[in-house]
Amino acid sequence: MNLVFELLVATGMVALTVGIHLVGIALLLTVLRHHRARSQPTGSVVRDGIGIIGAAIGLFVLHAIEIWSYAALYSVTRALPDFESALYFSTSTYATIGYGDIVLDRSWRIIGAIEGANGVILLGWSTAFFVAVVGRIRFVEGEIGTFR
Repeated sequence: MNLVFELLVATGMVALTVGIHLVGIALLLTVLRHHRARSQPTGSVVRDGIGIIGAAIGLFVLHAIEIWSYAALYSVTRALPDFESALYFSTSTYATIGYGDIVLDRSWRIIGAIEGANGVILLGWSTAFFVAVVGRIRFVEGEIGTFR
């Protein structure tokens, strides 16, 4: 594959996954704000726990969609022999585990490397978001307080 084409495909995938992440984070914020608005004004361990669990699951779903998007690319283009291999490779690459037991052909390896960098950035973004969500739960008189 031509390097310029490979870089264009990788750029498209980065744009797609960043867009997915942006929309997903915005939706999670909306859901968390709605959850907070419907809750009682005083803090509740259960309510705050549900908010935290919801945020964690939502972030996991976002990353799964992004990983599956790369896996679909590898599968549709036949960069890897089957979808299971593509999903395994994409997951380990996105999370920068990179076992090395499955590798892309030379003509696709730049996209694999960029997926790893993309995953690091999106995982970092999610970590910052999650820390902010958990940080909004404050202690009030010895009990977990309100989510702001």
